[in-house]
Amino acid sequence: MVLGALVDAGVPVATLRSHLAKLGQSGYTLEAREVVQQGFRGTQAVVTVSEPQPARRLVDIIAIVEQSPLPPEVKALACRIFRRLGEAEARVHGRDAEHAHLHEVGAVDAIVDIVGAVLGLHLLGVESVFASPIATGSGLVQCAHGTVPVPAPATLALLEEVEAPILPGRIQCELATPTGAAILTTLATFSPPAVQVQRVGYGFGQKQLPWPNALRLILGTGLAQDLQADGVSIIEANVDDMTPELLGAAMEVLLDAGALDVYFSPIQMKKNRPAVKLSAIAPVELEGKLAELVLLHTTSLGVRIKSARRLKCARWQESVDTPWGPVRVKVRSFRGKKSAAPEYDDCLRVAREHGLPVLEVYTAVNTLARAQP
Repeated sequence: MVLGALVDAGVPVATLRSHLAKLGQSGYTLEAREVVQQGFRGTQAVVTVSEPQPARRLVDIIAIVEQSPLPPEVKALACRIFRRLGEAEARVHGRDAEHAHLHEVGAVDAIVDIVGAVLGLHLLGVESVFASPIATGSGLVQCAHGTVPVPAPATLALLEEVEAPILPGRIQCELATPTGAAILTTLATFSPPAVQVQRVGYGFGQKQLPWPNALRLILGTGLAQDLQADGVSIIEANVDDMTPELLGAAMEVLLDAGALDVYFSPIQMKKNRPAVKLSAIAPVELEGKLAELVLLHTTSLGVRIKSARRLKCARWQESVDTPWGPVRVKVRSFRGKKSAAPEYDDCLRVAREHGLPVLEVYTAVNTLARAQP
């Protein structure tokens, strides 16, 4: 599917074939054809193995790649994928990675898939790869070691190593193979940035699903280098039987536990009851902990959790010298322009220590901060 998406996005299949021939491997063909699935068009790349394949160890595959005349950066990245794949297989089966036989992964079609993926991105001039959560499927799958659960143990080991986000789903089939997981978890990070879309490619798999079985490749350029992207969880609960004091206490608990922000929104619930919706923005890794705290410190019977992406300006903290001593300010940068805002807690402390209105201190610090280079 990766090869199909690359060809659909503009990599000539003939160019891929000519470069892959430099690996010196025979007994396979690489074909790409336009297909339509569920009403959507894309490209399906198929590697057909026509000769029996020898049992290859990780060291054998690395030697094949390193001894080829492919570009050095392509060889280095492809070998990194193979090493991670070999290490995952070895960890699962309790063997030495370098000399373990890789079974399906060592076949020529897997070699073509991995080297072809790196080669295609190189030919397109791709500098960075980002991915959405990986759909893994569920159920059972047959492999060289028998019947195993989905995701396969090696796939799961690769996902675990980089803490990749996954979407298991309810469909009973394998959607993420060890080869695909190795490619994605080695090449990609899982916080897609804001981009200006230039080209889109769809690579279709051969498995028939109730929806288009496609990998979508989006090529683009970053919109702003000083924008940072990350993922957060939004935890929500509707409450109609708590006093404002208790809601305020729950907010403090959540903020102290690491919530990025907590806020209340007025809502109308059943039986004509005015109520509030508690929303806590949480780092993904604290999602479970903060959800438990919502249930512990409110009367809600449950919580809703949504995933969201943030785009953040670059920000940092500086200190401004004032007549009352140093005061912290928050600085943000966007498109080369900086702006600053005084830290309220510092302004409040100074105001109390010197018997001044907070507004006077805040305004003075703001003026001094703007005057700083």
